[in-house]
Amino acid sequence: MAPAYSSCGCIFVMTLFMFILASSRADAAVTSTAVLITVDQSGNGDYKKIQDAIDSVPSNNNELVYISVKPGVYEEKIVVPADKSFITISGLKANNVIITWNDSGNIFESPTFSVLASDFVGRYLTIQNTFGPGARAVALRVSGDRTSFIGCRILSYQDTLLDDTGRHYYKNCYIEGAVDFIFGNAASLFERCHVHTLSEGDAAITAQRRESPSENTGFTFLGCKITGVRTAVLGRPWGAYSRVIFAFSYMSNVILPQGWDDWGDLSKQSTVFYREYKCYGPGANARKRVEWSGKLTDNEAGIFLTKNMIGGRSWIRSTPTRFKKASTAISNNSTRHA
Repeated sequence: MAPAYSSCGCIFVMTLFMFILASSRADAAVTSTAVLITVDQSGNGDYKKIQDAIDSVPSNNNELVYISVKPGVYEEKIVVPADKSFITISGLKANNVIITWNDSGNIFESPTFSVLASDFVGRYLTIQNTFGPGARAVALRVSGDRTSFIGCRILSYQDTLLDDTGRHYYKNCYIEGAVDFIFGNAASLFERCHVHTLSEGDAAITAQRRESPSENTGFTFLGCKITGVRTAVLGRPWGAYSRVIFAFSYMSNVILPQGWDDWGDLSKQSTVFYREYKCYGPGANARKRVEWSGKLTDNEAGIFLTKNMIGGRSWIRSTPTRFKKASTAISNNSTRHA
C-alpha cells in the first residue's frame, strides 16, 4: 500500500486550513442570554461545589445556563442528569480548574464526570480519574446528544473517555490514557485534539462499538496530533462494525506499522471501517498497515471532513455574550446550599 500521507507540508497545511475554515462557518451562532451561576471554593460565588450548581438548575430546564467555575481543585464525582439540558460548565483555563476523583470498576459507575443531558457544553476543564493502571477507571462519560467539549483535558489510564451515545464534538482537547481510552458508540468529531497514549506495548487508542451497518456512529479525528510514551495501535473493534477515521492528523512513531488490531476475531476484519486520509508523520506510513484497513478516496472523505457528519450546523453553539441572574428558584437553592 502507498503511504497515506503527503510529503509536502505546505500542501497539507493549506488543505487543512481550508477544511477547518469551512467547518468553522458551520458553527451555530447562538448568542442568547444565559443564566449565570458562579462556583468558587472561597465562598465568593453562588456555590462552592460544581454539583450543587448543577442541582440548582430546574428539571426540564429550557434556558441556557452558564456555570462559571473559578480556579481550584474540585474533588467531586459529578453527574449532569438527563432532565437538565442546555448547561455550560466553564473554567478560564483547563490547567487551573481540575475536577478529580479516584474510582474504578463499572464503566457507567466509575466516571469522575458523567453527562447524561443533551445540549451540554464543557469548556476549559481538566477532568481526571487518578485510579491508574489495573482496572477500568473512566474520567468522562458522555451519554447525552448534541454535546461539546472545548479546550478540555481528559485524563485517566484505562477507559479514559466513555464516548457512549449521541452526537458529540471535541475541539482542542487533550485526551490521555493507555488502554481503549476513547471508546463507546457515539457519533463524534474530534477536531484539533491532542491524543496521548501511555501504552507500553500494543494497546489500542480507540475501541469504537458500532454493532450494525445501519448505525450512523463512529469516531473521526480531524487535524489531530497523536503522541505517546512507547507504542500503540490506532484502534480495535469493540463492535463488529466499528468505524474510526483519522484525517489530516499527525502520527508520531508511537503508532505501530500495522496500525490496527482485530481484537482476536478474524471475522471482524471484513466488517470494520478503519480508514486514514492524508495523515502525516512517522506513524502514518501505511506500507505495513493491516490489509483490512485502508485509505479514503477524496469522494469518500468529504462527509468526514466537516461538522455535517454529526449534524453540527444545527446545534453547536457559541459562548453566550449576555447574562442574567438566576431565577428565584435557583437563588433560593443557592441560599440553602452555599
